[in-house]
Amino acid sequence: MGRTTLFLGRLARRIWFRAALLTLGAVALALVAGAFGTVLPWNLTIDLGQGSVGSILQILASSMLAVTTFSLTAMVTAYSSATTHATPRATQLLMDDTTSQNVLSTFVGSFVFSLVGIIALSTGYYTDEGRTVLFLGTLVVIAVVVVTLLRWISHLTRFGRMSDVIDRTERAATESLRQWASAPTAYATPRRADAEDGRPIFGETTGYVAFVDIAALERIAERSRTRLAVATLPGGMADAAGPLVHVAEGALSEEDTAAVRRAFQIESHRTYDQDPRLGVIALAEIASRALSPSTNDPGTAIDVLGALQRVFTAALGETPSDEIRYPHVEVEAVRLKDLVEDGFRPVSRDGAGMVEVAIRLQKTLSALAIAAEDRGAVFSEAASDALRRALAELPEQDGRSLRAATGRPAA
Repeated sequence: MGRTTLFLGRLARRIWFRAALLTLGAVALALVAGAFGTVLPWNLTIDLGQGSVGSILQILASSMLAVTTFSLTAMVTAYSSATTHATPRATQLLMDDTTSQNVLSTFVGSFVFSLVGIIALSTGYYTDEGRTVLFLGTLVVIAVVVVTLLRWISHLTRFGRMSDVIDRTERAATESLRQWASAPTAYATPRRADAEDGRPIFGETTGYVAFVDIAALERIAERSRTRLAVATLPGGMADAAGPLVHVAEGALSEEDTAAVRRAFQIESHRTYDQDPRLGVIALAEIASRALSPSTNDPGTAIDVLGALQRVFTAALGETPSDEIRYPHVEVEAVRLKDLVEDGFRPVSRDGAGMVEVAIRLQKTLSALAIAAEDRGAVFSEAASDALRRALAELPEQDGRSLRAATGRPAA
């Protein structure tokens, strides 16, 4: 994925972009109706009565203004609820929801269409044929609004609820982990653990790396006859202690050094686009908040463990590619152990005193250890650590129940 693809993808997920497109379309529809009526090869005129089109447009305009305000309130409430009861990391997933964006854009576009139509009618812009075309266009807009309202009512019954937030986070985590599992080094040369660091290149700003353009780094390295080792992957912090790149071989000019910095997109917050760890971290945060004494909701934590199991199962089912498209760039892949710790350690820590959560955690890790085959030791180690934490917190009777459920003999 290049920088242009990333930019276009993010732009398409912005609510203002969709609203602007539909608003422009609404303005065009209202104005083209007048011009279209004058070029029709036949006489298309319907007796609409005195001011009927204007009355319909006024009703539509006032209704769409109220519905748009209500929809914005519902969306903001869902964002606030997700931040308070789930995790702030899930808010950006709700903001990227295409259904709510399309609904709000449709309402705004309908409102603007009505306003433009009313203004054009008051200036005598439409001929008789144009008024007829405007009337037919208004009927189409009303039909679209009715269908959109029905979809919005259905969507609001689950939008922003805990199950919806977990499902959205699970999908984001599954997508990012599948990309990581299919290409752990993003098709670059694997970085050896014992490789020596070269000259570091630091970023000009401090923040999280959101995107690394590996293809751009490859072009720079090939042009300058160097080898570049990526030191900070997406999700990592670029600061005075975290260089972006090490120049493993050769030397870079000032111009190429600046180009290397431009290949890294640094932002204030982590994003899901290239960060395989953020999804599992967000799921773990949802479980941890549910396990807090103020919430005390082990059922949600158990639901999150099911989501984590599905996420890791999907990732383990991917076959890593050996293809190397960028031989002059080295990348040290994110370790499976780090991902497992990100997802399960907070749950084992905060749920150690709840036998239901501890049993579900042991069963989840045992199943993943079997699915992982030769990499199952990572999950077995996490299960052993979670068992020690739980046995240290649980009463003796619950400890016996946990051992019996997991098949672990008493110490």
